[in-house]
Amino acid sequence: MTTRASTPIAACQALNDPDALAYDRRWLVVDENGQWLDAARADGLSRIELGIRFGYLVLRAPGMLRLDIPMDVIEDDDSVVGEARVDAQAVRVVDEGELAAAWLTELLGRPARLVKVHPEADPVAWP
Repeated sequence: MTTRASTPIAACQALNDPDALAYDRRWLVVDENGQWLDAARADGLSRIELGIRFGYLVLRAPGMLRLDIPMDVIEDDDSVVGEARVDAQAVRVVDEGELAAAWLTELLGRPARLVKVHPEADPVAWP
């Protein structure tokens, strides 16, 4: 049986894990202005190895400690809700916090944040 690949973080590696299908492009990496960083804008994204373990999205990269992001969190804290841009489209997102931002900033060598598409957001028109 072949599992369809999914990409939990847009522009990062795909996973051939049936548990990842429900999370396809749920997260994205943005710059300090909230603009989506695709592989062309941040080549370091290709160094991120993704996995799923015990309800966490696991990020690994050479020279970095592992980062675990809870996958199913109830979004009830309005202070972390914001807006990102995927090309010209405004997307309602939830910020994954300072630890994830520090991890990505260190890896990419530029300010970056991990955000999740809000569960009540309109569908994203990915390029």
